[in-house]
Amino acid sequence: MLEFLKLSPVILLAVMVVNGVDILISASIGLFVAAFICKFTEKMKFADIMNEAVEGAKEATLLAFILMLAYALAEIFMSTGVGAAAISIFLHVGVTGKTVAVVAFLTTCVLSVSTGTSWGTFAACIPIFIWLCNVVGGNPAMTFAAAVGGSAFGDNIGLISDTTILSSGLQGVKVVDRIRAQGPWSVLCVILAAICFYSLSVAMGLPDTAGDPSKILAAMSQETIKVLEEERPAVLTLLAQVKDGVPLYMIIPVIIVVTMAVMRMDTISCLSTGIVCAIAFGYAAGTVTSISDVIGLVQSGFESAGSWAVIMLFWAMGFGAVMRRMDAFGPIAAFFVKISRRVRHLVVCNGLLCLIINATVNEEMSQMATVGPVLKDIINNNVEGSEEDKYKLRNRNALFSDAVGVHSAALIPWHTGVAYYMGLAAAVYPLYHFTIGDLYYNFMGIICVVSIYVLTFTGWDRYIPLFGLPEEPAVRLKKVEERDYQMEEELLSDPN
Repeated sequence: MLEFLKLSPVILLAVMVVNGVDILISASIGLFVAAFICKFTEKMKFADIMNEAVEGAKEATLLAFILMLAYALAEIFMSTGVGAAAISIFLHVGVTGKTVAVVAFLTTCVLSVSTGTSWGTFAACIPIFIWLCNVVGGNPAMTFAAAVGGSAFGDNIGLISDTTILSSGLQGVKVVDRIRAQGPWSVLCVILAAICFYSLSVAMGLPDTAGDPSKILAAMSQETIKVLEEERPAVLTLLAQVKDGVPLYMIIPVIIVVTMAVMRMDTISCLSTGIVCAIAFGYAAGTVTSISDVIGLVQSGFESAGSWAVIMLFWAMGFGAVMRRMDAFGPIAAFFVKISRRVRHLVVCNGLLCLIINATVNEEMSQMATVGPVLKDIINNNVEGSEEDKYKLRNRNALFSDAVGVHSAALIPWHTGVAYYMGLAAAVYPLYHFTIGDLYYNFMGIICVVSIYVLTFTGWDRYIPLFGLPEEPAVRLKKVEERDYQMEEELLSDPN
């Protein structure tokens, strides 16, 4: 009964989100409910509990600065022509009914890495590719799902992605180390998904008719344009740049940022350099004309982060701190530890916990902030090995939290991500009735979610460069009596 009471704030949070309560309100209510339960179960003063929440929120300070820079860079990339250049590189190759889904997928992969946002990338690209699909006679359901999968790709691996930053920070691993380790696996998933999209296009007998990207804007109705003006004004700027063309050298800022990430430069340096380079190249291309434009773009990015992501981050981190203080997820963690016979099996159980929480709260950022510290503690308290090996295990924790969160967000029918993708697609392309079943053309999401569990559980991840986990006995589960002794030591050393 006591264990259920401690978990009840999470259940309450899930119920509120499912019933349409904004996640900011849900997280704040959840925090105060958790605080009162903690006061009852842990016999703590309310002021001390709130101090725990504040300390938890302090851990998000650096992440908040990075998130603000990330949102600013995303806005600048989409407005200065960097995003348009990435799209144009693929569009100038030539698109047909058989290739439109593949091109949509690859383009959104590139752009989502450039901007670090799945929702922003989808908003920028779905008007282009769903109407291009209409022009060349492609399959709208598959093109839609391809854009969803490609948009999620960059959110999972992008240097400037808020989910990448958050999931890595909560595990205490560097973003660049995370990207370097998962890179080969992610690229392999992209290749397999692209093959699936093209093979199914051929099997459907889709036409080889080439399309003209310059006609996309002309094909849009005034109603669609009005929706874009209200929901995502930067999309119209991007569409105009794609139509009119931008110099292909505008792709250079993306290359610079990616190169710095590969060289393991710190995240803030990479983000700042990306902003400066995009502005400089934008001046040369004529897409940036004044300092006020630059200030407006940066301010817009900061406002986007501040109005939701950063504030939610602080509330969610505070909520997570209180939940950890009363060890709310202890029974679940203990069950996973009990049934695990190998370290990699324990890591898979951590991944299952991510999936359960994501399906419960219906929001990947909240899932990461809530369960992230729990995953870290499970590894630190139950695994023996060198610090380097345990770092690799925490790195896989971060990948599980992010990959499962981002990709399953487009596969769980009641998730907020599904509502967003389907709602926006219906708004910009009223000629087709999109359904939940269309999302199961999202081969990228399915391949990523399934493969990460299978590869980790079986140990086949060792066949992918940089991706394999350390094997036993280099890492090993602690014996039960050792874990019990460690728990007793922690309880005795805790002044509360």
